[in-house]
Amino acid sequence: MSDVALSPSGRWILRAFFALVVLFLYAPIVILLIFSFNSSPVPTFPLSGFTFHWYREFISNGELRGALETSAIIAALSSVGAVVLGILASLALTRRRFRGKSAVSALLLSPLVIPYIVFGISLLLLFHTIGVPRSLFTVVIGHIVISLPYTILVLVPRLDQIDASLEEAAFDLGASRLRTFRSITLPLILPAVLSAFLIAFTTSFDEYAVASFVVGPRVTFPIYLYSALRFPSQLPQVIAVAVVVLVLSLTVVIAAEVGRRIAERRLGTQ
Repeated sequence: MSDVALSPSGRWILRAFFALVVLFLYAPIVILLIFSFNSSPVPTFPLSGFTFHWYREFISNGELRGALETSAIIAALSSVGAVVLGILASLALTRRRFRGKSAVSALLLSPLVIPYIVFGISLLLLFHTIGVPRSLFTVVIGHIVISLPYTILVLVPRLDQIDASLEEAAFDLGASRLRTFRSITLPLILPAVLSAFLIAFTTSFDEYAVASFVVGPRVTFPIYLYSALRFPSQLPQVIAVAVVVLVLSLTVVIAAEVGRRIAERRLGTQ
């Protein structure tokens, strides 16, 4: 029996299916981009004209810019924390043998299967019980916990690919564990560290459910967007800022991917 995927009709079906998937994923983004330049405050076709008015409104909106700044600060802090803890946890899971290793691994990855709403309520009760007021700090803690599994899933496979004899050779030559990690391990896992940081940053920046329970007086960008969608007059500004965030995110991801490939190529030639 011939493989359907290799037949001309099979290839045509797969290409058509792929095109439909791409259209389904990116058509809303294109429509969002178009409406951000629509002069009418109502996002409907046909367009009433071309304007940059909504982008100027977004720039002059102090609350919106403050929400973006808050989300960026939280995402940066939680990403650094998640990556540092992810590196330590990944090294323990790949380089150490201890009892209950499977249980520890399952515990570290458990936030992947816990609903964020349940997790947010649990954090709220915990902070209330121990007397910690809701603030940026509480949001950072929550985002570190939900981002940590993603960093581990990125770092563990990369560490498994590194021959442990390289680190053992450094130990034999008198290098300390810190020196070995800084000179041997870290350069080899640097592309994975960068990927883990970007995943953690994106996860934190877009997260709404946990932040809605533990956020303090300074609201995050997703919370602000959700509240602004209830007011039709603010919808054009929301669309404009969504386009700006999208463009910046694509720029960062493309730059990071190019940097990761260059780093891997350099490490491969050494």
